[in-house]
Amino acid sequence: MKEIFIGLMSGTSIDAIDAAAVHFENNKAHVIGAVTHAIPESLKHAIRNLCQPGEDEISRMGQLDFELGHLFADATLELLHLTRLSASQISAIGSHGQTIRHLPSPPKPFTLQIGNPAIICERTNISTIADFRRADMAAGGQGAPLVPAFHHAIFYDEHVKRVILNIGGMANISIIEKDKVISGFDTGPGNILLNEWIQQHKNSSYDKNGEWSKNNSVNHPLLEKMLRDKYFSALPPKSTGREYFNLNWIRQHISDIKDSPGNIQSTLCELSAQSIVNAIQTYAKNCEQILVCGGGVHNDDLITRIKTHFDKQKNVEIHSTDKWGIDPDYVEAAAFAWLARQTLHNMPANAPDVTGAKHPVLLGAIYPTIKNDNNNCPARLSALT
Repeated sequence: MKEIFIGLMSGTSIDAIDAAAVHFENNKAHVIGAVTHAIPESLKHAIRNLCQPGEDEISRMGQLDFELGHLFADATLELLHLTRLSASQISAIGSHGQTIRHLPSPPKPFTLQIGNPAIICERTNISTIADFRRADMAAGGQGAPLVPAFHHAIFYDEHVKRVILNIGGMANISIIEKDKVISGFDTGPGNILLNEWIQQHKNSSYDKNGEWSKNNSVNHPLLEKMLRDKYFSALPPKSTGREYFNLNWIRQHISDIKDSPGNIQSTLCELSAQSIVNAIQTYAKNCEQILVCGGGVHNDDLITRIKTHFDKQKNVEIHSTDKWGIDPDYVEAAAFAWLARQTLHNMPANAPDVTGAKHPVLLGAIYPTIKNDNNNCPARLSALT
């Protein structure tokens, strides 16, 4: 049966909203079209401020929830216009929302994403599914990462041991091989520390092509100090966010270090590369293919560093997911389209071995539209009340 779902994604980097329309048929996914919808700078600033403790948080959260709901709706409407799809052709929207807190550790773990799904549903006239993470947490999981189940559904090949490497603000891996339960976790920072540092020193939102880090030198004592952080040695399941890896984290590690901002940027890039490589080499031994997606795929310096670490393993191929038919910029948006489909079909979508949940669960809350038919239309409902 042919179905079309829309996935909406805004990640830890807070760079933009990705929206993807995905056609599902015979258990295969095809991205029909996708857009990257800008987040205004004032809104980015407000989100970053809300990600850290501060005054009047509830009011600020409520206002941002409203604004982001409209922004996610705008992204959806832009995508519908681009693809010439009508709302009636879309089965549902899967909206990740914008994470403003992710604190998965006991004794009182929680995660919180905003971007009012009722507004998305109202403005698009498409049933919207959101709040995907909390059901997994209720079952004892970390609520993240959620993409490995999608990676397994789309990229599984019984003949190849694969790692899907997603480099967003944080980096995560999915380990996929025949006759093995899917596994994966957040390896640590992807782009987040690089973005935070360059914004502080060059007033730029990201290091284009990794030029700044590429043209400077790694401070190896600082790198070793950073790699000793307890997160990197913690056993999976594990997930993290900008609550942990942020500008303050950098400052704590460089408090007794004297070096240029450029060398620190280079060191942060090597930190992302090495923490990713260490995780793959530890938990995905004899990996044959690494499929890379997320914004980090465009950081030439970061990808070169990762490839350099694997150069001695001649049997490891590293490619963008584009080679397998999905633009690396829209894999996560496509994942939330798939997650919405799982929910609508009453099928669980978490991977307990990844998140640590006690069992599979149905993810997400459904905000349905009212179908305008003879048995369930607004006029008839009004008459019954």
